[in-house]
Amino acid sequence: MLIKQITFSFAIAFISWIVGMLLNAFLAKTTFYQPLTHLNFIKNEKLNKLLGLNVFKYILLHSFFKFFNPKLSMKKKIKASELNEYRKEMTAAELNHLLASGFMNVFIFIKIFKGLYLFALVITLVNLLMNIYPVLLQQQNKRRIDKYLTILTLRSRLL
Repeated sequence: MLIKQITFSFAIAFISWIVGMLLNAFLAKTTFYQPLTHLNFIKNEKLNKLLGLNVFKYILLHSFFKFFNPKLSMKKKIKASELNEYRKEMTAAELNHLLASGFMNVFIFIKIFKGLYLFALVITLVNLLMNIYPVLLQQQNKRRIDKYLTILTLRSRLL
């Protein structure tokens, strides 16, 4: 029974990615989208480390998941002019996962409503792994890019 729940949860996670992309494409054309591009759930780097975000990042970089979004594979040297475009791609990926997480939450609430608490827990854990952690990782990377862009802006003002 647990194997079926895990399999179902991962299937829903992959489907949720498609739903997240579709919803994000729709939202990108609204005025509601702009505030979403500046979300930042956990600003504290120590808390990110405590949650295992560095381990998650290592696993992502060294597994087949690195091939899922090749636009987010950063070259060794990147031009400052490319950073803004890279940040936009990162924001889109972040919002895709955030919306996908919301889609999976629907299934979690349905399972809780039906009294299937173990099933809801399994879906929640898969949702954390497949959607929430990628959101947190994208936000961490965006913060790093924003710091670098701020430094470049200050340097250009001084010159």
